[in-house]
Formats: sequence, C-alpha cells, structure tokens
Amino acid sequence: MNLDEKQKKCSDWFRSLRDKICFEFEKIEEEFEKKYPGKFERKNWNRLDKSSPNSDGGYGEMSLMKGNVFEKVGVNFSEVHGEFSPEFRNEIPGANDDPRFWASGISLVAHMKSPLVPAIHLNTRFICTQKTWFGGGTDLNPAIENPQDTIDFHASLKKACDSTDSSYYDKYKKWCDEYFFIKHRNVARGVGGIFYDYLNTENFENDFNFTKNIGLAFLDIYPKIVRRQMSKKFTEQQREIQLKKRGLYAEFNLVYDRGTRFGLMTGGNVEAILMSLPPIAKWD
Repeated sequence: MNLDEKQKKCSDWFRSLRDKICFEFEKIEEEFEKKYPGKFERKNWNRLDKSSPNSDGGYGEMSLMKGNVFEKVGVNFSEVHGEFSPEFRNEIPGANDDPRFWASGISLVAHMKSPLVPAIHLNTRFICTQKTWFGGGTDLNPAIENPQDTIDFHASLKKACDSTDSSYYDKYKKWCDEYFFIKHRNVARGVGGIFYDYLNTENFENDFNFTKNIGLAFLDIYPKIVRRQMSKKFTEQQREIQLKKRGLYAEFNLVYDRGTRFGLMTGGNVEAILMSLPPIAKWD
C-alpha cells in the first residue's frame, strides 16, 4: 500500500467515525427530548496554505450541536496539507528537513448540560511529513465524578489497547495523566483516559487498527455513560461546580493543548479549532 492509499484509508475512516458519532449523539437527544431534540449543523471550510496563498491547503467539516443533553458538542473532521511555518518546524518530526505535511483526523469535545454527565474529549489523527505516525486519545472530564463511570471508561480503553498490545494501556494512561495535568493549578483536568503520539511501529495496519479501536471504544462506552446519567436531577450547587470545572478545561486548551497549537500554527479554521471551549464557564 503506497502513502496515497494509506492517507485515503485513514481519511475515509475519520469521516466515517464522525458520521457514526453524530448519529448516536442525535439519537440520545431524541430519546431525551422528542419534541425539540438537538441536531448537528455542519459547516465546511477550506484552508489556504500560507506558504503559497493561491494553493489548495485542504479542507475541514465542522459539526456543531447545541441541544438538551449536549449543551455544546463539536465533532470536527479535517484533511489538510501544506508547509509548516518556520517557527513550528522544530517541534514536528521530519519537518526540519522538509516542511511539507499532510494530516487528517477527527476531533471531538462535548460539554454537557447536566453536571452529572461528564464532559469528554476525543481526537485521533494520521500525520505525514518525511515521517508518518498516528496520535490521539480520549479523556473523561466529570464535574462531579461517578466512580462507576470512571471504571467503565477505563475498562473500555484497556480492552481496546489490549487488542493490539498489552503494554499500551499502562503506557498511554500514564501519558494521558501527565499530558492533561494543569501545571499552573497543580490539578488534573479530569479522571484520565489515554493519550498517544508518534505511533509508528512500521506495521501500518496494526497502528491503524489500534487507532480505529480507540474510536470504536469511545463510540461504545460514552453513549452508555451519557444515557446512565442524563435524566438524573441535579442542583444549582452542582451546576456551579460544573461551570468552575469548565474554567480549568478552557485554561488547559488555551495554554497547553497540542491540537489547538497545531491548528492555529498551520492556518486551520479558528472557529473549528476553538470549538473545544465551553459555552459557559466561571472563574472566581
């Protein structure tokens, strides 16, 4: 399989996963509120490569829903290419020798109306410079933790990891705990998950299947967690806790998040990049 075929295979998968997730989330909205369920609105955007303003730099599709269960959820697909800016090349494997890149992926962030339903993040991607690799991960961000949700979420990820390599879960869980730690607050962003990057074992199918399995694990476990919690009553005090927790989420994404930096420094769509920010948050 040549590189073009690998890129198409990955891009097709990310787009397909986006469709499956949007379908499932709209089903949840319909189950909760049949009369006025939330629906995704899709917006397409084109990227102009800054290194050559008249050239095609790829495109993206942003799917955004503001509903009754999902206060704000964005599910983005992108397939972009071009050249890394000079100030960014040192951070990307293979970009110093040749600044050209190709990248495709899915990025999702869900902020929920109920503080009893945890927020969540998912991102998986395939990136090509002079090197190629997979990266991504998912982490659960409850305002008020339900221990069973945390146990089930991690069990689902461990099963997905173990199907490829029994060493992956412990390694990528640790990476997640370290990556999603808000250093200036000395606190974890949530209850963890997995995070991986620069995955290239020189077996493309294995690495691709692992990335697919993470997406499918998310698609299986997170809707179950949402359905388990979405109809429970919550208090105004719990809502206040949620809004302050969202402040931490926003701080992390603006200060530390690699995806945010990658998007902004490669000329991505600003609205799509910043869709991860919560609709309402509080700071004291």
